[in-house]
Amino acid sequence: MSRSFHGLVAACCLIALSTPALAQMPGGGGPPAVGVVTVTETEQTQTTEFNGRVEAIERVNIVARVSAFLEEQLFVEGADVTKGSLLFRLERPPYEADVEAKQAAVAQAQAQLENANTAFARADQLRKSGSGSQSALDNALAAQRTAAAQVRSAEAALHISKINLDYTEIRSPIDGRIGRALVTAGNVLSATSAPLATVVSQDPMYVTFPVPTRQLIALQQKYADEGGTDKALRLRLRLPDGRIYDQVGTLDFVDVSVAAATDSITLRGSIPNPVDSNGRRELFNDEFVRVILEAVTPQKVLTIPRAAVLIDQQGDYVYVVNGQNIAEVRRVKLGQSSAGMATVVDGLAAGDVVVVEGVQRVRPQAPVTPEPVAAQQATRG
Repeated sequence: MSRSFHGLVAACCLIALSTPALAQMPGGGGPPAVGVVTVTETEQTQTTEFNGRVEAIERVNIVARVSAFLEEQLFVEGADVTKGSLLFRLERPPYEADVEAKQAAVAQAQAQLENANTAFARADQLRKSGSGSQSALDNALAAQRTAAAQVRSAEAALHISKINLDYTEIRSPIDGRIGRALVTAGNVLSATSAPLATVVSQDPMYVTFPVPTRQLIALQQKYADEGGTDKALRLRLRLPDGRIYDQVGTLDFVDVSVAAATDSITLRGSIPNPVDSNGRRELFNDEFVRVILEAVTPQKVLTIPRAAVLIDQQGDYVYVVNGQNIAEVRRVKLGQSSAGMATVVDGLAAGDVVVVEGVQRVRPQAPVTPEPVAAQQATRG
């Protein structure tokens, strides 16, 4: 009897100790609580990114146009130069002497022309008085025309010599930035020599980038009603260090041919490259960048927190809570999305209620207990 009494006491203690724990357990019969948000329309700027390169609009290789010794370099490598700036000076004396010789030839031809003019005037006067023959007049006229042609020939030769003399001073044909000198003073140069240096323009700059043909067609169709891609899209750049460049560019060219190897078309935009507060320019010729095509006009789109989107073998889906608090599977097509928010292209409408928190407790066509959550909180979650 004593043994039975002690067993009864132990059982009562066990029940007493377990009662608080049982009281804390949730009821198993009610629908699971879930956090929900209401689908709303928001304005979003549509963007698409591509790999691209910065290119100078003007790029000139500086070369010699006459044969001569290189005497002097007159620029600082890497500096900005203006159109007409003197960059190199070649040996001038041989070309100066040639100009003087051609000037003497012009003077000689002019003297011969003056003599021919005098002879023609005399022959013409004699012919009119009847004491001269027609053949003498014809010969004088031919001599005059020959002398005039010789003057023009001598003047042309002088003009060529002056051009060659001018070529001994090599000037920049554009405004831009000059690279390093590739030839040093003392070398003999000619028209077939390698470039002496390269000058590239600085502001504005081109940006070229390949776009898959299929994607370009989709963009053209999407923005056809807004004046086309050149008017509906603007160009931004992501620099190699990840920063977004603070200038905005425009599209100005679509290539006429498709690259057979990649099935892509090259697009080009123009973007400013001004001097910043530190006296430097951000963009460099041949620099690798990420090109961001950004819609000029924001579009109204449906957005939901990214946490609401689930995926299976059939694709993306969400749980939508209907008016009877029943969770339904809704297949969705997503557009441009980020880590926190997803843009829904198809499958939802404004006002739909989707499950964001507690989706692991939801079963299709099963009741739930919806509790609204803040969109910002759902995005962070």
